Amino acid sequence: MTDPTSERRRMATALMKAGVLKSPWLRAAVESVSRERFLHPGVFLDEGRTWRPVTAANTDPGEWLKIAYNGDTLTTQLDGHLTADRSGGPVVGVPTSSSTAPATVVGMIETLDLARGHRVLEIGTGTGYSAALMCHCLGEDDVTTVEVDAQVAARADAALEAAGFSTWTVTGDGLLGHPYRAPYDRVIATCAVRRIPYAWIRQTRAGGVVLGTVGSWPWGTGLARLTVGDDGTAEGSIIGRSSFMQARAQAVAPVAGDLSARTAYADGERRTQVSPLVLEEWMPAFLAQLAAPGAQFVRATDGDGAPLRYLFDPERESFAEFLVDDENWTVRQGGPVALWDDVERSLVAWRAAGTPEIDSVRLRVTPASHLYWIDQASSLRWEHRIT
Repeated sequence: MTDPTSERRRMATALMKAGVLKSPWLRAAVESVSRERFLHPGVFLDEGRTWRPVTAANTDPGEWLKIAYNGDTLTTQLDGHLTADRSGGPVVGVPTSSSTAPATVVGMIETLDLARGHRVLEIGTGTGYSAALMCHCLGEDDVTTVEVDAQVAARADAALEAAGFSTWTVTGDGLLGHPYRAPYDRVIATCAVRRIPYAWIRQTRAGGVVLGTVGSWPWGTGLARLTVGDDGTAEGSIIGRSSFMQARAQAVAPVAGDLSARTAYADGERRTQVSPLVLEEWMPAFLAQLAAPGAQFVRATDGDGAPLRYLFDPERESFAEFLVDDENWTVRQGGPVALWDDVERSLVAWRAAGTPEIDSVRLRVTPASHLYWIDQASSLRWEHRIT
């Protein structure tokens, strides 16, 4: 029979060999905290078009441990309510809560540069596993974790209690932080946000660190690490790629309906300088979200199977439709904002600067704005005003 202790040690060793796990205290936490405890009441395994529910009660113990320690992100909720114990067989649905891959969890905690005495605010409790790792290091009274879904929060709180951590598990909108326990030395978000909420900056001590994923597309998002200054602003950079579910308060419904009707009336059309297919790549997608922060990218095909690509900004009632002829793309744009003009300017400047990677992006947050820039080119600069 598979031994949980040996599985935890095996996972810790694998994370160390991968260069993700570096701190002795965090290795001790990984080897001590039982991930399987935080997967109750079960998980959904991706089978392509459906999700197969798996629970500890209906699975061989050895197989259950293999699932828990295989290193994958494990979906724990679909459509905002469905859990594995309530599913009789394979189902369809959209993941709305998960146990993030241990490599991602551990890597983010390492990035926080934690030390004894630090007080941490976690946005997005999920299963509670990452909170448990931090409690193991800092002590339960110095970790506050906020979860917007009451059922998810209740399960995480029960798992944390069972693991011996009576920490501060709060049900609420994490975008508002948790001022009652502020100020914090570290803020870490396990959901993606369109922009770093200023509430997180305001609730962090000068010299403290805020870590969160920015972007609203399923890909093309970046992990921002900011240091809070004495003046109440925060500055830092995008330190790498990152992918998390969108914060529920900011989740955007997919563009639906008759796309041809939505794009029937264009103000003009032209040949593109850059193929819109580059928006399916990570860095160009990130740049597109900086240049047109409210835009959604939609992929479709016409009746003949030819690719169709769109940008829609519902708030600004604008669109860009892309049509291909052989390898030549035409863009039709409509509405008060020429979305593709804004995006294309950034992509052209990025290429001229030598296509710097995502970790070249700098970020400064103030109460009034978010400013992003890339040092290699003065034109690679985007300011998002907070209204």
